[in-house]
Amino acid sequence: MTEPLWQKDGVRIDARIMQFTAGDDVLLDRTFFLHDIEASKAHVEALARIAVIRDDEAAALARELDALAADFRSGAFVLDDRYEDGHSAIEARLTERLGDTGRKVHTGRSRNDQILVATRLWLKERLADLVRHCRDVAAACLQRAAREALPMPGYTHLQRAVVSSTAMWFAGYAEAFIDDAARARDTLAWIDANPLGTAAGYGVNLPLDRAHTTRALGFARMQVSPVYAQLSRGKFELAALEALGSALLDLRRLAWDLSLFTTAEFGFVTLPVEYTTGSSIMPNKRNPDVIELMRARYASVAAARTEIEQLLSLPSGYQRDLQISKGALFHGFGQGLPALALLPDLLARFEWNGPALRAAIEPAMYATDVAIEQAAAGVPFREAYRKAAEAAGQAGVGRTPEASLAARVSPGAAGDLRLDELRARLDALDG
Repeated sequence: MTEPLWQKDGVRIDARIMQFTAGDDVLLDRTFFLHDIEASKAHVEALARIAVIRDDEAAALARELDALAADFRSGAFVLDDRYEDGHSAIEARLTERLGDTGRKVHTGRSRNDQILVATRLWLKERLADLVRHCRDVAAACLQRAAREALPMPGYTHLQRAVVSSTAMWFAGYAEAFIDDAARARDTLAWIDANPLGTAAGYGVNLPLDRAHTTRALGFARMQVSPVYAQLSRGKFELAALEALGSALLDLRRLAWDLSLFTTAEFGFVTLPVEYTTGSSIMPNKRNPDVIELMRARYASVAAARTEIEQLLSLPSGYQRDLQISKGALFHGFGQGLPALALLPDLLARFEWNGPALRAAIEPAMYATDVAIEQAAAGVPFREAYRKAAEAAGQAGVGRTPEASLAARVSPGAAGDLRLDELRARLDALDG
């Protein structure tokens, strides 16, 4: 391992302790190494703007940072256990190539604000991905809702309750994912604050041009207080995971529906064959593994949230405990986003079994319609309810699922789905 940035003369480094404190940090740093390089370039520019380094030195540093990024992308440079972490690797490379000029790159910054800004840039990208995936899911649901409205049972307590439709099912999940997209977008706006230049949490005795780094890195605003910059570590990560978790909770319920609907007992849905796998021993089986794994992915997000939340029982200022948050954050997003990415295609392609859906609609499922109709005619609802309950088995006489759905005209119900309203909300997310 190269000499740590914090090494002092006369202090012996114990290799076992070094390994314990570094852990797998350098491997995790591969995830946002390019963001660390990008932030280093902005920091170099800011140092040149206040004449802490010369313009020619800034140009040389920028050139070598670009070369390092290119080498990392191509595999010519590998971030591995030669370095304590990604931050150390950047400085070591610059020093190797530029000597004393390379040693100037860390002027006015700490690894504390380096990790903050790299994480923040990475999170902005992931939240933008989350917004896009949620929008794609909602759009797929709205397209299916507009295209087909097959009658199907509506369930409460997993018991057949009232007549519903496939369009209502899709519209419900469309609105859920529109809200998830809005929450992710709002979370992105909330964390869109530049911590670079706050150093170890107390600022430095230099007039750093933090406004420049804010613009150069594409942040909406500067995170003003260095103390708050440190307090926000973990807090902003939790907010991002909560936005992801909101979408994964909806995915979990949708996957549960499809898991039930694909069973022989329901027989409502046929999945595209690519979304199923075979059994290793039973030749007759095709298993809905993809939707089961979609259902499971919320667990990874919840675990990441719990791990980071438990780390935050800390006083103000930087504490090394926070190093552990990176692995949890990467794992949560690494598990959650791919599941959401697969969902739009699945929603567009699975097939409803119309006859099975219709066959599952029982006469008693019209009893609520009967009670509401009598109440609308002036019968006190509780009396209408009692009479409909007594004759529930006959409630379907002379009725069809289509008529029941068409009569359900309360806003958002089957007779008035308001799909245009939902589409307008979805389109507004672009603004």
